[in-house]
Amino acid sequence: MKHKSKPKGSVVAALDIGSSKIACFIARIVDDEGNFEVLGVGHQASQGIKAGSVTDLNAAEGAIRQTVHAAENMAAEAMKGYPLREVVINVPGVHARSHNFTVDVDISGQDVTDNDVRRALAKAQGNAVSGDFELIHTIPNTYTIDGNNGIREPRGMFGDVLEVDIHLVTGDTSALRNIATCIERSHLDIGALCEAGYAAGLASLVEDEMDLGCTVIDMGGGVTSIAVFYGGALVYCDAIPVGGQHVTSDIARGLSTSLSDAERLKVLYGSAVASSADENELIDVPQIGEDQQSHPNHAPRSLLVGIIQPRLEEILELARAKLNDSGAGQFAGRRVILTGGASQLPGLRDLGQMVLDKQVRLGRPIRIDGLAESVNGPAFATTAGLLTYVSERSDEMPAAIVAQVEPGNMFERVKFWMRDNW
Repeated sequence: MKHKSKPKGSVVAALDIGSSKIACFIARIVDDEGNFEVLGVGHQASQGIKAGSVTDLNAAEGAIRQTVHAAENMAAEAMKGYPLREVVINVPGVHARSHNFTVDVDISGQDVTDNDVRRALAKAQGNAVSGDFELIHTIPNTYTIDGNNGIREPRGMFGDVLEVDIHLVTGDTSALRNIATCIERSHLDIGALCEAGYAAGLASLVEDEMDLGCTVIDMGGGVTSIAVFYGGALVYCDAIPVGGQHVTSDIARGLSTSLSDAERLKVLYGSAVASSADENELIDVPQIGEDQQSHPNHAPRSLLVGIIQPRLEEILELARAKLNDSGAGQFAGRRVILTGGASQLPGLRDLGQMVLDKQVRLGRPIRIDGLAESVNGPAFATTAGLLTYVSERSDEMPAAIVAQVEPGNMFERVKFWMRDNW
């Protein structure tokens, strides 16, 4: 399916609200292909967010304001002093659900137009509307015309009935409302929503991976998101409420050290797989409440790795179970792409290959040129993917589909007229 890009010169902004960090990228679209240059970047430690949910509105709002302000300052010259008005935000995977629908529309022997496809998408959206859920994505996967299936691009083809397999992603309304409140209190509008794992995939996958089938496992601080791509589209998403912060908590408990020291030990000495040298390498573990000078505490590195590995194995095994239980595993192919800040631990790729029995690689933003080294790693894949989504895939936004659809036959015209006038 062809996706329309936003016009050249448009300024787009992405706000990634995570459990461990909040990041904002401001970019300008530089050509008609949807490529962009990043004008401003801001990121800082997250506050008021736990496991993808808002736990403190004021703290979250303050962190969002500071992050956006830093990006605005960096992009000030290009934006000519205008404040940022609109952002695309991530929906944490724990608040998103996948739904598959098949709908058909009558095309009465005519050729399939853009509007016929939009009518099918709007019909699917109508079937899925609920007060408890907010529609996030409407993604057409495959098309069938008069029983001929497997069609990727139906426009211009003739037939009587167009059938579309559609993947809808919905979000939990109450959780999204809390996130929206933080953003509105920061004097920003939400231009679009994008599921976190989907965004990470859009940033880090090559075209062949999207086409042939692969799984993105986006390991954040409090949530691990799973997204399966096939045929160039998202076909399944889910999440596990476990991430890198749980590894840090395990270390803090297991070694009787503070959370900040546990995080430092994880980053400096942590590994997902044990090596023969770990037993002989001693690391300095500060004890909670102890004076470090008078009570130095050494522990073998193997003790640290022995705490980290079981938690990472658990995350990967839960991801494998989600794929198997959902039936999405059949589309997932042989490739897994790990992204997110927690995916950067040494040895995780090898552990992933053992647990998942698939080819595993580390994913980072590959669709943005000129990103600074500090924001070009797996931790910023979701932020970068939000820009790709809003610049290239605006045709998957539910509101845009409903706004552009025109009724097909006389009955549908009457129905639309009554809905608009009564």
